[in-house]
Amino acid sequence: MRWLKGIVGIVGLLALLLGGLWFLQGTGLVVIEPIACVGECDALEGPSVAWAITGFVTMLGAGGALWWVFRRR
Repeated sequence: MRWLKGIVGIVGLLALLLGGLWFLQGTGLVVIEPIACVGECDALEGPSVAWAITGFVTMLGAGGALWWVFRRR
């Protein structure tokens, strides 16, 4: 069970960071040019409610996973 918490902790931390990036990009606070594109990629222009919601939901799920990892029992 200990190894499972380690894997969930790593994935949860990565998801928290990625969700935070999506949220900040969706609200228009951070603008990053596309780095690795397959085909024609356009930069996200202006705020996007869909990406802000996706980032927020991802952060909630990652927070729940991290809570499970670090809770005391």
